[in-house]
Amino acid sequence: MQVKHIMTAPAITVAPADTITTALHLMLSHKISGLPVITSNGQLVGLLTEGDLLRRNELGTEEKTSWLQSLLRSSGKLASDYVHTHGRKVGEIMSHEPVSIPPDASLQDAVDLMIRHHVKRLPVVRNEQLLGIISRADILRALLPAIREEAGTVSDDIIKKAILEEYRNQHKWAGGNFINVDVRNGVVELNGTLTDDRLRAAARVVAENVPGVVSVIDNMTFVEPFSSTEIPPPMFP
Repeated sequence: MQVKHIMTAPAITVAPADTITTALHLMLSHKISGLPVITSNGQLVGLLTEGDLLRRNELGTEEKTSWLQSLLRSSGKLASDYVHTHGRKVGEIMSHEPVSIPPDASLQDAVDLMIRHHVKRLPVVRNEQLLGIISRADILRALLPAIREEAGTVSDDIIKKAILEEYRNQHKWAGGNFINVDVRNGVVELNGTLTDDRLRAAARVVAENVPGVVSVIDNMTFVEPFSSTEIPPPMFP
């Protein structure tokens, strides 16, 4: 899946010369937490987010600095901080050079960028022109139909085969003889011994993701490595 397939377009935007009052009204009325900042010809020049508006003189939320911190900061840095907490125009407080992504990039690329740069949204840009924006909410909307439960009846044999096949695919932590699997009327029963209790949740998740599974019964036993201590499965999944 590519970014262009799930991005929001056109994006709601502001201009550098717009007031932060205008930006606040847009963010609150449209229930969005960030606005691309573009010029009159559609060129992306910045991004205004909720984070840019948290430290404000009007709210008394400016960063408190010690006398030593103030002493160590240059006059230029102090002046820049003042503009950010007192500025009234979008261009004065926006984040410059925002991380962006092309429309043909994969969803994997978008998620990697969001996580790497700790951002919640990415402007979608081609030839410096803003085409749209992709946010975490857009990704969640794409996720919902992908994990939607499938209707219809699946035979127990097909369910068991699918579970075992996924165990074989996850050979780094599972494998072909990972856990014994029994299926009756869509109810999966997992039996076997584990030497790492973290594998219990993974074994269950594999079964829960197979279409046709009604429920999963955990009868797996955890055995402490290098000891004979056995820990039974939890009473409540």
